[in-house]
Amino acid sequence: MTVPQPPNITPPPVRQMGNAELAELIKSGGAYRGKAVFELVDRASRDDDAATRLGELSRVPGLREDRVFHSVSLAWAAIIGLLAAETPHARRVAYAAFEALPATDQADLLAYVKAERIENAHPRL
Repeated sequence: MTVPQPPNITPPPVRQMGNAELAELIKSGGAYRGKAVFELVDRASRDDDAATRLGELSRVPGLREDRVFHSVSLAWAAIIGLLAAETPHARRVAYAAFEALPATDQADLLAYVKAERIENAHPRL
């Protein structure tokens, strides 16, 4: 039996894409949505629009269900990235995104970032 070759997919140029384009790429699913989330995370410390979009995207069911590794979802990655941005806007967005998570995800995320409260979480990327 011969295993078919996977399709040759060219990675999108996420660094050259605007925030709206990245958000659409993330919402559409596919192999590169994680790459797009991390590009927005990289921008969140200097771009309030990127931070706002991450907060909105953390509520997308697909991102809450898509696990990067173990229990860490792409939604968690967005929230952790917002916390790490350490700007007042990004922190406010992170707190709201955290509050929108189910209670079990909130508890697990707090354990992951080793904080008793989300306001005490200061992860570094």
